[in-house]
Amino acid sequence: MGFREVNSKMIEATVTPGQRLYSQRGAMLAYKGEVSFTPNIQGGQGGVMSMIGRRVANEATPLMTVEGSGTVLFGHGGHHIQVINLTGDTLYVEADRLLAFEGTLRQGTVFLGAQGGVMGLVRGQVTGQGLFTTTLTGHGAVAVMAHGGVFEVPITPQRPVHVDPQAYVAHHGDVRNKLSTALGWRDMVGRGSGEAFQLELSGSGAVYVQASEEKL
Repeated sequence: MGFREVNSKMIEATVTPGQRLYSQRGAMLAYKGEVSFTPNIQGGQGGVMSMIGRRVANEATPLMTVEGSGTVLFGHGGHHIQVINLTGDTLYVEADRLLAFEGTLRQGTVFLGAQGGVMGLVRGQVTGQGLFTTTLTGHGAVAVMAHGGVFEVPITPQRPVHVDPQAYVAHHGDVRNKLSTALGWRDMVGRGSGEAFQLELSGSGAVYVQASEEKL
């Protein structure tokens, strides 16, 4: 199926019988044909454990299962939309940045502390972003949302990438993340982003960065 970018804030998806799409609730702008939209309490292919992760992360809004035959226009809140095509790897993305994804992808939930250790916990607590990140694995298309556009930054073993945690959208590849601080602990009191915190991504892959620190 895939997604066709109509403009920077809208995509079109073709829905065919026997195949599913999942979208954020409220993301449908218009559709043609015989298409149905039903709440999905199982959290996509990830099953119950994926949904538990979303609820613990205070992300209880269910996804919508999109089925039938026709075309659907997706968008949400006037946010910029970036389409990412996966070819067998895993995409890590904040759950509230997911606009839509193909049902061929398996959805899961990862605890940021699993990769970032204690500093992964700090990222969630101090910056206000979730401790849980959604994962999508397999072959298929994903549409994510961001403020002010998205830029893809390559990550190579020789050159780690440092990102403001609130500018982070998603990443994929064989990548490890940890939160580093440029200031002492006393200097960081009351600061949740900017130079005080830097999310370091190392390994091989790419990170998607939005042009604004504004939250969705």
